[in-house]
Amino acid sequence: MSKGAPGATPGFLVWRLANKWRVAVDRAVAPLGLTHAQYSLVASLHGMQRAGERPSQRRLADHTGLEALYVSKLARALEAAGLIERTRDPRDPRAVQLGLTEQGQAVTRQAIAVVQELLQQLLEPLGGLDAPRTRAFTEELTTLLDAPLAPPVPSHESTQSRGTTP
Repeated sequence: MSKGAPGATPGFLVWRLANKWRVAVDRAVAPLGLTHAQYSLVASLHGMQRAGERPSQRRLADHTGLEALYVSKLARALEAAGLIERTRDPRDPRAVQLGLTEQGQAVTRQAIAVVQELLQQLLEPLGGLDAPRTRAFTEELTTLLDAPLAPPVPSHESTQSRGTTP
């Protein structure tokens, strides 16, 4: 898809950009034995651990925007690969806490470096990672991500405008 794609909606463009990014990250981290989703989990876990947090699977799901069940599945695979450890939360026996192993920390640091280079390449058309256009783009994305999405509620006017009667 090029710049001149007539009729492209913002939603379509966001979807295309997200897919482009996912594929690029998948390819970049594959040599480290990770997928994009696994990278998102370990990179987030790395940042949270550096801030002194040992998050639960639920907390990590909330942080990443992934479904809790999917985080659980990813965590099991990453545990089997020796990259994370899952332990019971001493304060809540139903909760599972996650932490990177030493091997997981090393792989995650490598993956973060690879993805940072990729991010710089992706943002080059905006002037690079530290450019004003990139900061503005980041602010716009944050605004959109922070806006709650509720299911649309049909209003009386929209029902009438479609030619139906109450």
